Amino acid sequence: MTKYLISFPSEAMVVAEDDFPAVVADSHAVIEEAKAAGVYVFGGGINEQVEPVQVSSDGAVSPELYPGSQLKGGFTVLEVPTREQAVEWARKIAVACRCAQELREFQYDPAS
Repeated sequence: MTKYLISFPSEAMVVAEDDFPAVVADSHAVIEEAKAAGVYVFGGGINEQVEPVQVSSDGAVSPELYPGSQLKGGFTVLEVPTREQAVEWARKIAVACRCAQELREFQYDPAS
C-alpha cells in the first residue's frame, strides 16, 4: 500500500473561536475513523513556537533554511491501496477542518 501526506498550512485554517470545539471534535472523529479502518499511520502539527534549524552535512547547525522552505500547519499520514481512497480521506479531513487539504504521495522506498 502507498502512504499519503494530507496537510494544510496553519494560515488556511480560519475558524471562529466559537466553532473551534466542533472542528476539534470533527477532526478527531475522522482520525478515529481512519484508525478503525487501519489506514492511519500518524499525524499532528508543526510546533510553530520552536524555530526550525538546518543541520548541514558536516553537522553544523544554522537558523538558515533552504530558500522558500516553509513547513507549518497540520498533517496526517495514511496508508491506503489507491489514490482515490487517499482523495476520499483528504475530503473527510477537509470537511472536518473546514479548510482545503493538500495531498501528496510518498515514493516507495524498499529499504524503509
